[in-house]
Amino acid sequence: MVDVQDKQFETKCVRGGYDPGVGEPVVPPITPSVAYRYETTEQVHELFDLEREGYFYSRIENPTTSVVEKRVAMLDGGVGALMTSSGQAANLFAILNIASNGDHIVAARNLYGGTVNLFTHRLKEYGISTTFIDNSSDYDAVVAAIKPNTKAVFTETLSNPTLSMTDLEVWAKAAHDNDVLFVVDNTFPTPFFCRPIDFGADVVTYSSTKYLDGHALEVSGMIVDSGKFGFENAYRNSGRYSSLVEPDQTYKGVSYTKKFGEAAYIVKARVQLMRDLGATPSPFSAFLLGNGLQTLGLRMERHYSNAQAVAKFLENNPQVEHVNFPALDTDPNNALAKKYLPKGCAGVLSFVVKGGRESAGRVINAFKLVNIEVNVAEIRSCALHPATSTHRQMSDTELKDAGIEPGLIRLSVGLENIDDILEDVKRALEE
Repeated sequence: MVDVQDKQFETKCVRGGYDPGVGEPVVPPITPSVAYRYETTEQVHELFDLEREGYFYSRIENPTTSVVEKRVAMLDGGVGALMTSSGQAANLFAILNIASNGDHIVAARNLYGGTVNLFTHRLKEYGISTTFIDNSSDYDAVVAAIKPNTKAVFTETLSNPTLSMTDLEVWAKAAHDNDVLFVVDNTFPTPFFCRPIDFGADVVTYSSTKYLDGHALEVSGMIVDSGKFGFENAYRNSGRYSSLVEPDQTYKGVSYTKKFGEAAYIVKARVQLMRDLGATPSPFSAFLLGNGLQTLGLRMERHYSNAQAVAKFLENNPQVEHVNFPALDTDPNNALAKKYLPKGCAGVLSFVVKGGRESAGRVINAFKLVNIEVNVAEIRSCALHPATSTHRQMSDTELKDAGIEPGLIRLSVGLENIDDILEDVKRALEE
């Protein structure tokens, strides 16, 4: 038996969450079973009362899914993880696990457009309000946005698509000083370039459809629990998080904090939200994600080196107004990148072409090697015009607040040969 908990990142990518015994497959098998056999009704009763560990219905937990959950939790330094059917579901569950009708969250306004729409409209319909602040906000601005009914402060490590950054430690302190959970979407850097838990994040989310999978083969999300937030202390101080501390009558009065300790948050998300809302990933999706995770470290190094070369080329191109890529010395987020992303900042960049929306469309249409895709962070280079696609649902004012200019192009630099990528980008700008 091999314990990889203390091994290096790449070893965890390959071996984490699965240790086959003698005569067992070295590749984690797909378990396409809905149900699992037990010998007595008492055993099933114990499962439903959370008194026994084990699988009993794949909406809640499945052996194939468990492997990738354990692997990602290990990579991020968390106590547990929950795989969901999409990244949107992961962010939704991350909030609904601690907030309900009448509650409030604070969020960066520079988030991915789908997340902004989720927080602005869908959560509002369920009675959860959101105050948006710029992700460059300092300690005082974050504290000023927090209300007595605030249940979470939410941001992205690298915003999509402007690649702006949050000072994670500052936001974490502002949240924790007010007994509020700090949630970070870490989709772009992945745990290879940044582990937000190391900088104070309590919960980390991913659209694992992106770099964690890396091959655009499946749609899924992931929630990672640090296990470090003091829910009972916050409950005593401010009355927050009663749903984790007080008895849950749907499980015969269990208190998640008392029964599951540091894993209270992620257990509640699984046995309550996944049970009732059912955003369940398929075992085949989990299998594909597990295969992608094995090469995460290798892929991220190449994505980053290719993106660096493209960013430097664009920075000196006369047809480009400016480039958003924190690794550039000229980028306003460079100091934060050196603090939180010293090894690199992923393979996504964005740039603004002269001539606005029309020029941006002509450049994208001229790409030949670079795909036009409603996706990002995969092995193939792809580009999109956020203002008319991923952020199309946002008003002009919301676009401006999010820093999305009409001429902004999001470019996800893939794993093709860098000379071929640069040739395509150069030719598209010239045309």
